[in-house]
Amino acid sequence: MAGLFISFEGIEGSGKSTQVGLLAETLRTQGYEVVVTREPGGTPLGQVLRRLLLEPRETSLAPGAELLLMLADRVQHIQEVIAPALQGGKIVISDRFVDSTTAYQGYGRGIALDLLAQLNAFTCGQYLPDVTLLLDLPVADGLQRAGQRQRSATGTDPFEAESLDFHERVRMGFLAVARANPTRIQVVDAARPREEIHKEIVALVQSRLGEKRHPMTGSR
Repeated sequence: MAGLFISFEGIEGSGKSTQVGLLAETLRTQGYEVVVTREPGGTPLGQVLRRLLLEPRETSLAPGAELLLMLADRVQHIQEVIAPALQGGKIVISDRFVDSTTAYQGYGRGIALDLLAQLNAFTCGQYLPDVTLLLDLPVADGLQRAGQRQRSATGTDPFEAESLDFHERVRMGFLAVARANPTRIQVVDAARPREEIHKEIVALVQSRLGEKRHPMTGSR
């Protein structure tokens, strides 16, 4: 079976990391080889870039600098982790991928969407997710969750510290991308209990796995 590429997207506090872990555990118990990764930070270089992007700092990155660091992370991520795993028939689950760039740097930061489309195409090439699970919930709820998570940490990352308006634009961006890609992106109500969300995600992924095993053949 060819590999399957799954990405999780959503605003801060949407529960992506929790659902990534639950899905990976379920798939492994079913006998699949699963690679769990993230953006930024899925490679040694990515870990350095993640610190530059997400650690608390006194001065903000220029939007263009932030974007280019994200794109550099993705190029290395695909070459070093995603492409080899998919070519080996494994399931890859990434906590954030290309749609976060559109939502955060495009809708959030205001970088031109047509430019982002070109850059995303350049960095991704053929490696777009087979299915993207967009965990959606109201911004206020997500930020409350994120704030609770940060109480035991050493500070708030620069994205979580952004204004409410910024996060609303990001959520709007995710939903706009989902509307434009209804086959790939599945919107999941993330305001529900996590087990209920997990069951829906497993059903969606099992459907895509079935399509991989039994692809539809067109007439010749």
